Amino acid sequence: MVTKIINYNKKYAKHFYNLNIEWLNTFFYVEAYDEEVLSAPDKYIINKGGYIFFALKDNVIVGTVALMPTENKGVLELTKMAVLPSERGQKIGQQLLQYCIDFGKAQNLKALLLYSNTKLENAIYLYRKYGFIELELQKDNPYQRADIKMLLTY
Repeated sequence: MVTKIINYNKKYAKHFYNLNIEWLNTFFYVEAYDEEVLSAPDKYIINKGGYIFFALKDNVIVGTVALMPTENKGVLELTKMAVLPSERGQKIGQQLLQYCIDFGKAQNLKALLLYSNTKLENAIYLYRKYGFIELELQKDNPYQRADIKMLLTY
């Protein structure tokens, strides 16, 4: 079954929260900043000019990703990407990533920025494969777990 990418709808907010909380607890831990953003996606992402997308497979939400505004106009942060455990390894994250890249091009963005952790070797490999380059990670970045900052310039 082909995965369809759909736009945010308030009725899916609980999926955005649950998918990300599960992912964070599996690979890291939930930081206060995560809890705040995930609990109020309208306030922190949508109402600030950001976007949230969902991967839909057989009418079930199986993944999600967000593009959050940054201080730099035309640069969105690729963040909060998570896929259901039972669906991991089926390239759903890759589909979400490609969708965000294509969306950014269509919106005439300058760049996509992301923070990650080098422990996530597959994700880092994927980001590099899609053209993201590593930048210097500032000390005051939003995530305690982040040890790498990457940018894809259009």
